[in-house]
Amino acid sequence: MDADALTLLRLLLAWGADEAIEDAPLDRLSPAPAPPRTLPEARSAPAIAPARVLSRAPAVERAQAAAAEAGTLDALRAAIAGFDGIGLRDTATGPIPWEGDPDAGILLIGPPPSAEEDRAGRLMAGENGAFLAVMLASIGLRDRVLVAPLIPWRPPGDRPPSPTELSVCLPFLHRLVVLARPRLAVLMGPLAARALLGAERRPARGRFTDAVVPGRAAPLACLPMTAPAQVRPDPSARRVAWIELRLLRRRIDEELTPK
Repeated sequence: MDADALTLLRLLLAWGADEAIEDAPLDRLSPAPAPPRTLPEARSAPAIAPARVLSRAPAVERAQAAAAEAGTLDALRAAIAGFDGIGLRDTATGPIPWEGDPDAGILLIGPPPSAEEDRAGRLMAGENGAFLAVMLASIGLRDRVLVAPLIPWRPPGDRPPSPTELSVCLPFLHRLVVLARPRLAVLMGPLAARALLGAERRPARGRFTDAVVPGRAAPLACLPMTAPAQVRPDPSARRVAWIELRLLRRRIDEELTPK
């Protein structure tokens, strides 16, 4: 052993390096070997419950399916009460589908339920409802008509329903038309007229217009009319409403009154 190596060994002993750890000498100047490659552990995809798949279906498609399955008016009423695909059901007291005589042959489609109707749980409650009753009684229709709101749930603050809310609720209204089989329909207010006749069609005042309703073989004759909420505070609108009522009465006498 040369003098330099002996000096280095003595230095290591003085620093405390007096024991060999490895059985073989380690060349720390050579590159370290690459670690072995290991494949990542396969992970199985989480199972999706059928209920979650159903809840992700578009609300319009769910409404169409629920309405189509209803074979009677009672079944349709139950389908509306059990439908949870619209947020309005969480803010309204409950659904208000329709009331009146389903065999009358006349369907009156009014605006969405008001705050008074929502609290009472029935249509034609409050001042506008009482005014509508007077309008119908003036031409002998107080108890000879089926009255339905455009949508079954009251929007918060009595705001107009959004286009999405309308598209979700319309399948139930269309199914009502199919099941009740009215000969005539009265569309109270511009919102009901646009929803039944189509936004691209400008409803003609003072005349019947045919509406194509999904599931109904023949078009439905519809008369756009001024809604009570427009007539009651505006005396000038009452003359127009009276002309429309007389037109409705004349059409009823021609088509629905037994000869």
